[in-house]
Amino acid sequence: MSQAPLVLVDGSSYLYRAYHALPPLTTSKGQPTGAIKGVLNMLKSLLKQYPDSPMAVVFDAKGGSFRDQLYADYKAHRPPMPDDLQGQIEPLHQCVKALGLPLLCIDRVEADDVIGTLALATAKAGRAVVISTGDKDMAQLVTERITLVNTMTGTALDPQGVEQKYGIAPKFIIDFLALMGDKSDNIPGVPGIGEKTAVGLIQGLAGGLEVIYDNLDKVADLPIRGAKSLAAKLVEHKDMAYLSYQLATIKTDVELGLTINDLVKQAEQESALLALYQQLEFKYWIAPLLNKTAKQPAPTDMFSAPVQHTQDRPAEAKDYQMITQQVEMQRWLALLKKAKLFAFDTETTSLDAQQAELVGLSFAIKPYQAIYIPVGHDYMGAPSQLNREEVLAALKPLLEDEQQAKVGQHAKYDMNVLKHYGIDVKGVAFDTMLESYILDSTATRHDMDSLALKYLDEHTITFEQIAGKGAKQLTFNQIALEQAAPYAAEDADVTLRLHNTLWQQLQAEPSQAKVLTDIEIPLVPVLARIEQNGALVDAKLLLSQSQELGEKMLTLEHKAFELAGHSFNMGSPKQLGDILYNKLGLPIISKTATGQPSTAESVLAELAEQGYEFPAVIMQYRTLSKLKSTYTDRLPAQINPRTGRIHTSYHQAVTATGRLSSSDPNLQNIPIRTPEGRRIRQAFIAPPGYKLLAADYSQIELRIMAHLAQDKGLLEAFKQGMDVHKATAAEVFGVTLANVSGEQRRKAKAINFGLIYGMSAFGLAKQIGVERKEAQAYIDKYFDKYPGVLAYMERTRQLAAERGYVETIFGRRLYLPDIKSTNANVRRAAERTAINAPMQGTAADIIKRAMVKVDDWLQQTKLAAKVILQVHDELVLEVRDDLLQDISVRIAELMAQAADLSVSLEVDVGVGNNWDEAH
Repeated sequence: MSQAPLVLVDGSSYLYRAYHALPPLTTSKGQPTGAIKGVLNMLKSLLKQYPDSPMAVVFDAKGGSFRDQLYADYKAHRPPMPDDLQGQIEPLHQCVKALGLPLLCIDRVEADDVIGTLALATAKAGRAVVISTGDKDMAQLVTERITLVNTMTGTALDPQGVEQKYGIAPKFIIDFLALMGDKSDNIPGVPGIGEKTAVGLIQGLAGGLEVIYDNLDKVADLPIRGAKSLAAKLVEHKDMAYLSYQLATIKTDVELGLTINDLVKQAEQESALLALYQQLEFKYWIAPLLNKTAKQPAPTDMFSAPVQHTQDRPAEAKDYQMITQQVEMQRWLALLKKAKLFAFDTETTSLDAQQAELVGLSFAIKPYQAIYIPVGHDYMGAPSQLNREEVLAALKPLLEDEQQAKVGQHAKYDMNVLKHYGIDVKGVAFDTMLESYILDSTATRHDMDSLALKYLDEHTITFEQIAGKGAKQLTFNQIALEQAAPYAAEDADVTLRLHNTLWQQLQAEPSQAKVLTDIEIPLVPVLARIEQNGALVDAKLLLSQSQELGEKMLTLEHKAFELAGHSFNMGSPKQLGDILYNKLGLPIISKTATGQPSTAESVLAELAEQGYEFPAVIMQYRTLSKLKSTYTDRLPAQINPRTGRIHTSYHQAVTATGRLSSSDPNLQNIPIRTPEGRRIRQAFIAPPGYKLLAADYSQIELRIMAHLAQDKGLLEAFKQGMDVHKATAAEVFGVTLANVSGEQRRKAKAINFGLIYGMSAFGLAKQIGVERKEAQAYIDKYFDKYPGVLAYMERTRQLAAERGYVETIFGRRLYLPDIKSTNANVRRAAERTAINAPMQGTAADIIKRAMVKVDDWLQQTKLAAKVILQVHDELVLEVRDDLLQDISVRIAELMAQAADLSVSLEVDVGVGNNWDEAH
């Protein structure tokens, strides 16, 4: 038998994790399937990783175990399994069996004990074991031969990994759980001992329960918070500690009646699996099973190769061709012109679209069939009749044809590259990156390789496979054509196949499809133009600011040294912690995962608020250091030598709410509340004869709240053009509008925006500097005045819990995987997101719609004005001096027309020689 590791899957752990972590899915008949799909995806991933391994999937059986006899309250606090999860267990078991995987579910024995017994016996026999789980209890089993793998997060824990993660060796995990308890299983532990204290005891006395109880006289001297009272707690609850030890110990000697020879994977039961997938409507796993017996076409050229699927199934043949002859080029041009839709992609020398040189283009019309046209390789290999100018001249009419539908993967990049070669790409009707993003914006990756694996169950050729890694990595033009051509052609082919899959899913949700076609796709060429326009910056001013920041930092550094009594490394958390807590004796507010007193920003801020000067100085230093390194030092180096401007990259598929983000440089986070931050904005300047025009939505999220909540008081305040913060202050503080003070307005503003973000009374109290009881009273008065807002919040929480997602006014969907979490803190955080996301997301949709309107008008009028920046709810334009008045009015009108709400959208417009003046 192969000595590949034994793989043991904690099926029960993954079933619950998939249920709570993934968006809720149902069939057209309402049958829940999300947890099933999540677990099956994980199993498919494991099968690919360990193709030769024996494997078992282990589930808890119905009924209790020996632990219930030891402790009647063991797991007693757990609520009944939700009905929509209960109904997924049997279909999942059937799928596991149909996949040919041994399924273990042993009466009166928990899955942990089954896994522990098999793992230990196998490891003793000298064979490696991989336990696939997300349960920390399993860390007690880890040895040099037993490894934990969390397939959902991609992390693995060996003995060193356990010690690094928990601060203790695997042999002390049971003691750790016995001391702190385990809420998920209702293991009591010692009251008053949490994770940090438990680790501190084990580390401090270099042992587990036995050592700790033998050395109680030493506990008070340990560097643990509350150490003096710990010994008494340990003595009082000794019986509970040892009972918890028994409950937390995974049994490794259960009589199972089976051996590793019983855990060999069997052949898939194809007909049973097909029936199950059809019942569960797993469309993208059905097709491969239906095609199992289909006759496969033979490869047609040197680049044909089988598709690398993650599972055993017949591979479709790829027909990839490299075009080097005029006659081939003309034939494919004719095919592309006739196609209803084709996929396209560019290969270049850089990820920076503004610096990249074009190396080649690829196209696909049919699945598994694609071409690559090389135009800029260092070594072309076979003689080519084509050169770059001829190819681009031939492709230009096709790529610029607005009626010719095209699909790309991150098409904006390709549009930017081709723009440098005089091609203004039009007709991009779809983008697979955006299709994936709209289907689930909470997914972390929307790149082509990840999407191919997720939706096509296929491994693509990676760039590193053909270009190498690290310092020796080749640029695309340096790669041999026999390697470059299949990679490039595959990009277009996979893009087309991904679109066929993703668009089908989007069409099943018309509101989602409209977000793609009405908002995101029209925005792509707009963002491309903004990136191409770039922003003019004053490099000399930035360098001068850098020098000034450096001088201020030096002054603060000297001040910090003076307060500390000696010099130290300002960037060293260890040295900083030593000064804060050992030398200065400041109170310890929070600790790191390793039990060390924290020097995080939030901790320093709280200490500074308490009046301690040293942390306040450190915070000032860090703020200036970040401004200097991120902006004043770096921005001059990011000026494009060809254009003399800075060209940021805007990202549509990053934030969960739909807001745009930017990078290289990130212009979204330049602070505007500090003089130093505003000075950075002064470096963004208008060229001679032009001014910068900044158009910014006024209180847009509050206006969206008024629309969503339909609260009469809030709607009326906006309709009358009142200062909403002032109106709120008058109601909350019981004064007339005329008598509202500046401080009262500030507090009311904090209430208005705080409630939008789901802020609690505790958070509000901290922000406005009052007691929690007083803050709660303000919130109560607010809801008395605006009861529709409270009703909206309660309604949204309920809908989010029922559906698992919330939507913007325009149908953009945000999934909330934690909305049903059994962890109250996690669930409440998801509820706060549920309340805020429709407002943030709608604001994002509105500014995107406004950008498209403004761009359309500028493209039609050809006026001497262009958008150069988009930041949050603001657009910044360069406008010729003599057009400022008319354009200011028109931009405000267009932005106000971007949405039809119950209250009008107001736009503030400013003009100046630089961004700070205009804002």
